[in-house]
Amino acid sequence: MTFQISAISVYNKDGEIRTVPFQTGTLNIITGDSRRGKSAILTIVDYCLGSDDFVIRGAALRNFVHVFALTVVKDDEQLFVARPAPAGKAATNTTFCIISQAHGSPPPTYTELTFSMPLDIAKKVLSRFTGIDPSVQLPVARSVRQLSPSVRHGLFFCLQEQNEVANHDLLFHGQTEDYHRPALRAMLPYFLGAVDPERAQREHQLKLLRRQLAEAQERLEAARPFQHASGTAAALLGEAIEANLLDPAPAGRLMSHDEILARLRLATEATAADPVPPAAEDPLSALAATRRDLRQAYAQTRVRISNLKTIAREKDDFLGQVHEQRARLATLGLLPHVHPEMPPQDGLCPVCGSQAPDAGQATQIMRQDLQRLNAEIATIGEATPDVNARIAEEEEALADLRSALARNQEEIEVLSAGQRAASQDDPQHRAAVVQGRISLFLDSMARHSQAPPVADRREELTTQIAELEEQLGDTVQDDLLSSYLSLVNQKIQVKATALELEHHDEPIRLDPQALTLIADTRRGPVKMSEMGSGQNYLGYHIATMLSLHEWFTEIRSPVPRFLILDQPSQAGFPDETRNGGFGSARATLLNLYKTIQASLQELHGDFQVIVLEHADLDDEPFRSAVRARWRRSNGEALVPEHWITYDADQ
Repeated sequence: MTFQISAISVYNKDGEIRTVPFQTGTLNIITGDSRRGKSAILTIVDYCLGSDDFVIRGAALRNFVHVFALTVVKDDEQLFVARPAPAGKAATNTTFCIISQAHGSPPPTYTELTFSMPLDIAKKVLSRFTGIDPSVQLPVARSVRQLSPSVRHGLFFCLQEQNEVANHDLLFHGQTEDYHRPALRAMLPYFLGAVDPERAQREHQLKLLRRQLAEAQERLEAARPFQHASGTAAALLGEAIEANLLDPAPAGRLMSHDEILARLRLATEATAADPVPPAAEDPLSALAATRRDLRQAYAQTRVRISNLKTIAREKDDFLGQVHEQRARLATLGLLPHVHPEMPPQDGLCPVCGSQAPDAGQATQIMRQDLQRLNAEIATIGEATPDVNARIAEEEEALADLRSALARNQEEIEVLSAGQRAASQDDPQHRAAVVQGRISLFLDSMARHSQAPPVADRREELTTQIAELEEQLGDTVQDDLLSSYLSLVNQKIQVKATALELEHHDEPIRLDPQALTLIADTRRGPVKMSEMGSGQNYLGYHIATMLSLHEWFTEIRSPVPRFLILDQPSQAGFPDETRNGGFGSARATLLNLYKTIQASLQELHGDFQVIVLEHADLDDEPFRSAVRARWRRSNGEALVPEHWITYDADQ
């Protein structure tokens, strides 16, 4: 069992305490007029349980209450949680005072409170008191981050504010916030008991392994040795020749990688010769011309591949039609194969085999067509491997052209950079610049060759990823979630029937992705927002919350074991329900409280409901559950009237 609420307390600046007690394991109702502090009960609980904002509203609470406090109990344990109001113009207060007390102890005096615990630590203390395992990490859909469940996530199922309790567009507390919806989708299976914490860890490990595999691939790419006659080395060789550090290379022969490196080493030791008029066009122009030829060849090769693939497709289509025609002529053996040495049977009918005077000519024509089709099939079939081989050859040539274009571009970039760097320099200076660039390149090559080899862990990581994917590939968690939701849906159905809600006689299900209820009708699925009437929205909200808490209690889920409803009578119930009025709306409201009471009795004290109401009914179970009546006529309210002063020092 996790905790329930024993009391709410507020302190004024003089240290006076106002405490509102509640009974655990039963229905608690505070009824009264507007602006008496009823709704503040819910927001005080939210604030004391770690809200990031100062959610307290109301002038009396904001101006005359200095500390908000909550007493929670679990079995024989009791925890007192106090949080001060924001000081000055601060938006909120992030310090707490949390005291472990003996069961039944009253709130401490103001002087005993020490606010030194920061907000994040307070959340962890409250989460542990709730029974949440702090080591659990849950994946969030479409996100690399993981989420640890906390007491804040449990409140999704414990609070129903005035604008939530009968809202047709949302079902859970805080669902309107964009950042809450992904958390709700992650937490619902966890609190329902359908999440294996070890599975969540494996999912996180799988994400890490995939990231490591991508990083290993990048490291191997970076550590890959320079390819044969790489573009950089070839371009630097061209710069060295242009700077008169080396003689031109013999024409018509492709130099090996080692030969280029050897010549580059010579260039670093050479002294630039006097410039001579170029005998041919400059290297950059030659590279540009080569690139144009490569691009043209590349485009032509792509066209040839496209044409060959078109021929292959058309051949397949034609072959299919020929097969179809041949099959029509040879269907059911109507034209049996005739051996060449057998005498002609032109007088026989090709269908029945009987003598027919006019059958010879028709038979001959049909056999000729069949023979022609057989020949075409054989011819086209023989051509198929040739077409496929040509496609493969052209694709291989396309890949070679693509590599050549990449090398050509690299040479152009390196050569252009060198020319820009030395375009305004004298020949000697330009030669020195080229030698410096070559030295840097050779040093990089040396470091690369001397660096420890990068271990190729791709196979190892791929194996681990495959094993985890296989472990996570089963549908155990999905099956568990579907099974548990089915049991919760049965509970919702029972309560919908008791409340006589719309679609109560049709299957009702809780959608964990859409975070709403859906009725499966013969006309198709109907969402809660389409069911109409405030009474339906209210009824389904309460039916869902009660059913979830029944399930939470059965499986001992670490969700705070209370539900606070703020003014459920507002939804479609006229003012006649107030002050003990009569009418059908009053009967419907009374039925709602009987349904709540039935759930409480079934859970035997392990669940608590607190209702903040305008209505005041004389019938059971409402009358016995009223803990306070805050009305102007009796002067009762959350904040005592003598606290509210507007002296000059206020």
